[in-house]
Amino acid sequence: MAGEPMAVVYYIPLIIFLIMGAIVPIAALAAIKIIAPNKPSRQKLSIYEGGLKPIRDAKIQYSVQYYLFAIVFVIFDVEVLFLYPWIYVYANEAMQKFMVFGSMNIAVFEMLLFIIVLLVGLIYAIKKEALRWV
Repeated sequence: MAGEPMAVVYYIPLIIFLIMGAIVPIAALAAIKIIAPNKPSRQKLSIYEGGLKPIRDAKIQYSVQYYLFAIVFVIFDVEVLFLYPWIYVYANEAMQKFMVFGSMNIAVFEMLLFIIVLLVGLIYAIKKEALRWV
């Protein structure tokens, strides 16, 4: 097949992008460590409260329950965002014209499987009492 070796050429910009995406943040962090002066003082290490002198320690103890509730919320919130494009494609008849025969049934099956996994996760969170606020 004459066209196959040429196909690798199309991935070169992606490979360069991924390599640069890994090198640039590492180089920036290394440059900060090398260039920036590190002179901690009591003033720099003090708590900032809008220009006022700190009254007490700023550490506030949060219940672990709050973190569990927040994590479960974020997980389900992000997963629901995956439903929006699917709903748009499924509801839009113009998009369905571009679907290969039978692929809409596969998409429905995949999304139902995704929703079932969400429900299993929700039931698990309820059984472990992660959603019970104390």
